[in-house]
Amino acid sequence: MKIRLLRNIGERLLREIPLIKKITKTAIGIGASGDKTYPIDKKAEDIILSGLEESGEHLTIISEEVGVKDIGSGGKKILIDPVDGSRNAILGIPFFCSSIAVVDGNTLGDIELAYVVNLVNGDEFWAEKGRGAFFNGEKMHTQKDNEFYLVAYEARSPRKDISRIIPLLSESRKTRCLGATALDLSHLAQGAISVFSSPSPSRSFDFAGGWLLVKEAGGIFTDTDGNPIETLEVSLKKSTPLLASGNAKLHEKALRLLKK
Repeated sequence: MKIRLLRNIGERLLREIPLIKKITKTAIGIGASGDKTYPIDKKAEDIILSGLEESGEHLTIISEEVGVKDIGSGGKKILIDPVDGSRNAILGIPFFCSSIAVVDGNTLGDIELAYVVNLVNGDEFWAEKGRGAFFNGEKMHTQKDNEFYLVAYEARSPRKDISRIIPLLSESRKTRCLGATALDLSHLAQGAISVFSSPSPSRSFDFAGGWLLVKEAGGIFTDTDGNPIETLEVSLKKSTPLLASGNAKLHEKALRLLKK
């Protein structure tokens, strides 16, 4: 599979998703992940699935809404989060995206292609294993020095999560909880975010695309205890807490603070 196919899907998403001028706040069901499905989630997933089906390739889809779906007789796995940050979208907060990762195997380490498109401004982030990461066609790199300029985080359970990462947040010049993990990780890969943490377990389709972006841009990505996550199975069920940093020194500092 080529990045051009994923970018073509992104172009269609950007044409059709903004047509939903008044995004309804009423859920239309429960997705395979157990989260509520909104019309924008269904629309984005339909667009992505249609583009993949038109490719003619044999694929196994793993998506937040539809669950597991074979195209043809199965093949490479495609991890999809149709709208990451859908809560932002339905509330009118302009920070949400679509994320697609292509996996030639069964684990995170087998991800070979990643694509994230910002559905608000059209920014594209993509990475190819061994070939680097790109922002709107230009090669991108993570932060080089070891200053905590901006630490971003996800707090699925604020009462538990925020207290867990207070030592890390307290050492940063700025902090943000933006609400779309894949887009957070994309901006970390771009060098705009120093460190990202999600203390509560995240599912593989939530961060798979961001994982390759960060790795190919020069960053470090583990769980919050510093353990590698390359062997994590890509599925609807497997999840892990996350810590991603622009470089090894930033990561070491973050891990020390999280152990306090």
